[in-house]
Amino acid sequence: MKKAIHPENYRLMVFEDLNNGFRFLTRSTANTEETTKWDDGNDYPLVKVHITSASHPFFTGEERVLDIEGRVDKFKTRAAAGAAAKDRRASAAKKAANRQAAKVEKAESKAENNKLTNK
Repeated sequence: MKKAIHPENYRLMVFEDLNNGFRFLTRSTANTEETTKWDDGNDYPLVKVHITSASHPFFTGEERVLDIEGRVDKFKTRAAAGAAAKDRRASAAKKAANRQAAKVEKAESKAENNKLTNK
């Protein structure tokens, strides 16, 4: 077996679910500055996580939308901005096409008038 391939900071840590406050003690190498007191009276490093088996719909059997850090709202905002930009581009293209059609019509009218006056 290879020597010195395993991390040296493998230790007991507390992980806390931010959705429901569920906490569990396990071993990890995660880096953290926070500590917390566990049921046995000892202080352990604390890692806060957004989702665990205690709050994930797959494990709980509940169907619910988890919107962490406003991801759904951000998506809806971007989608609305994209639709508005698309509408503005379509409107500008339509106006440009109308202006071009008016120029062509004016040029054709002018050419027809020139034909009539030159006869």
